[in-house]
Amino acid sequence: MSKVLFLSIPAHGHVNPTLGLVNELIKQGEEITYFCSEDFKEKIEKTGAEFKSYKVESNLFGRKHNMPNDMQIDKLFDYINEMLKSSDKIIKDILNQIKDKTFDYIMYTAMFPFGNVIAQILKIPSISSFAVFATPKELMSQNKELIDEELIKKHPVIDTYKKVSKQLKEVYNVEMPDNMISLFFNKGDINIAYTSKYFVAHPEYYDDSFKFIGPPVYDRKENLDFPFEKLEGKKVIYISLGTVFNNTDSKLYDIFFKTFANTDAVVVMAAYNVDLSEFDIPDNFIVRNYVPQSEILKYTDVAITHAGMNSTSDLLYNNIPFVAIPIGADQPYMAKRAEELGATISLDKDNLTPEILKNSVKKVLTDPSYLKNIKKISDSFKEAGGYKKAVEEIFKLKREKVILA
Repeated sequence: MSKVLFLSIPAHGHVNPTLGLVNELIKQGEEITYFCSEDFKEKIEKTGAEFKSYKVESNLFGRKHNMPNDMQIDKLFDYINEMLKSSDKIIKDILNQIKDKTFDYIMYTAMFPFGNVIAQILKIPSISSFAVFATPKELMSQNKELIDEELIKKHPVIDTYKKVSKQLKEVYNVEMPDNMISLFFNKGDINIAYTSKYFVAHPEYYDDSFKFIGPPVYDRKENLDFPFEKLEGKKVIYISLGTVFNNTDSKLYDIFFKTFANTDAVVVMAAYNVDLSEFDIPDNFIVRNYVPQSEILKYTDVAITHAGMNSTSDLLYNNIPFVAIPIGADQPYMAKRAEELGATISLDKDNLTPEILKNSVKKVLTDPSYLKNIKKISDSFKEAGGYKKAVEEIFKLKREKVILA
């Protein structure tokens, strides 16, 4: 039995994939101390892990100060700059809370910027959880302003990063990555990727430290307070734009209502913290702040998604036809890759109309090639091995590092 430290950023898309892995490790006798924000306390404790909350007020941990929804270079670097200024407090807070504990290895979400730093300080093996598996190179190709060297050189974040790197070297004798963007792609001794090699566009970008295990399929014991009886025997359309970028453009919700009002389908729509008071919601819509997605998918005939990693993987794994409307971050990559493999139609949110959406939904439902190609991806996911494969790789690392259980 090993004692494990887990550090995560407070974001559903990064926490949710880790829950099944944590639960599987605990079933195998591991003891896990999991740091996150209070928002995630209940779902983390359900895995059997000990929950700890970050004590430092920081834009890294405050939901309202999360990474900017658009990827404009100035806003992104403003965010990183403020986060870096809090680095000393964040690191000291974690170290102070674990001062009476010893750990055999550390796990962290890849976007937790100081995961590798803490691993170096504690001098223990590390495992990184990659919920975003588009590489920095691929993300930058979609956001070309990120590689505008003149813009980057002028921003104060460069000096801040140099100062923080120097300070951490002096205080803790740790090395920060040369490339600042790598802070959000923190690699470990091994890296868990929740997909298959078949699905990633450029498998050659990933070295042997990456372990492709397929999607994070796990019963999160969600609240099932939902009128499932209204879905029985009906055609069901499921719409979700996720929890991060779902509030950026109310025009999309207007299009959804206009497209599917007065149809014979029941439309289940997740609208997390979205104010829809300006709209008259059609009678055939069931709108909730949060829905038990894994259960809803059992009834779903076709879906409309923002193409976030978790949602896209869920749809592909469960062989559900879908239309993608990517909004930001790695979503354009996910939508593009699924479209390249013939599994979906990816639509431009800025030029979307009810007619385009209706025709696209009809096409993925009636053209059998989409379901055939979805099944190929689904099969590759299931062959990847899931959480049990991840645990095998982690225990192999333990043996290689001679960790005494």
